This record gives sequence, structure tokens and C-alpha cells, in this order.
Amino acid sequence: MSDGYIRWYRESAAEPVFAEQVEVFETYGLGLVHPVKGAAVVLDVEGDDVLMDPDELGRLLGLRIASLTVSWWFSADVDVVDQYEFRPLGCEIQTLWLDGLTKEHADTVEAAVVAAATALPVPNRAVIVDREGVSDPGDWDSLLLYDGEGLPVVVDRLLVCDPLSGRLLKSSPELRGEGAGGGMTSVSPCCRL
Repeated sequence: MSDGYIRWYRESAAEPVFAEQVEVFETYGLGLVHPVKGAAVVLDVEGDDVLMDPDELGRLLGLRIASLTVSWWFSADVDVVDQYEFRPLGCEIQTLWLDGLTKEHADTVEAAVVAAATALPVPNRAVIVDREGVSDPGDWDSLLLYDGEGLPVVVDRLLVCDPLSGRLLKSSPELRGEGAGGGMTSVSPCCRL
């Protein structure tokens, strides 16, 4: 069992849209720049803060050569840790950790990610919202990266790209789908389990 998280799978073959993501997140009150330190905060391997110019961070993420962990800020002492990973099969994965956030902050993070996923001009594979951490984030890789079958577990919210949603709904008759915009379908159980 893990902590609560939101995991966002995007196609990395498309143009980087980090600057646009920053703009969307800012409309929800999530800033990339720390309100007091005046720079973006990247976490090193030991979990220490490394201050970085936001443009340089965007450039590094655009290179897609290494995983990075950054913080998004509600205030000087309330943040969301976001791990960026790049997979060789052409997928960029962001995992935003919800532990330590109030329900209102977690709601805001979810709204910001869904807004970015449905509005930005980058093809998405999925957005998984697992507030309680009933699954491990890596449990979703089989389904979303390697054409696995079936859901690993029922989560709070699941948005998947339309080709994948059709395959998932066909193989799991207990699920239903509803358009969510941006080429995404919201998938949920027919009856809440």
C-alpha cells in the first residue's frame, strides 16, 4: 500500500508542454516558484532542496534524459511533490504525491492535473487518481505501457485515452465510460464497489 497519488501518463514523443502546464497549474493556485525562495525547487537523491531557474528546469525536462522530482507550491510551507519519469517506450509519467495535503488541496491538485490533461495539446494515455493509495503507482504500467488487460484495482478516478478505453471497456463489462474531453474517457464501475 502506498500513499495517495495522481499518476499522469503522457506521450513523450510530442512537443514538451511544461511551460503550458505551469500556466494551467498556476490558475489553480499551484506555483512552480517557491513564494519565498524565488526559484523552482528540485529534490536531489537525498531529498534536499536544489533551487533552479524555472526556464532551466523546463529545458532539462524537455531533454527527457533523466527523472526529476520537483515541488509545486500552494504556499511557502505547503507543496506537492511531483516525480517526472521518462520511459523508453515514449511515455512521460508524472506522479504527484498527495500525502500530507488537506482534502481541499488534494481536490485542487486533481482538478489542475485533469484540466492540464484535457486541455494541453499533448496526447495522453491516462490519469489515475488514487487518493487512498490502494494501489502502487507502478501497478498501472502493465495496462498503460505494455497493453496489459484489466484494471489493477478500482481507484477514485481513471481517465484513459479513447483507443485504450474501448479495449478496457470491452474486456471489463462491469465498467462504464463517459467522455471527459481532450480525447479522454472517464472509466468507472457500473455500480460503485
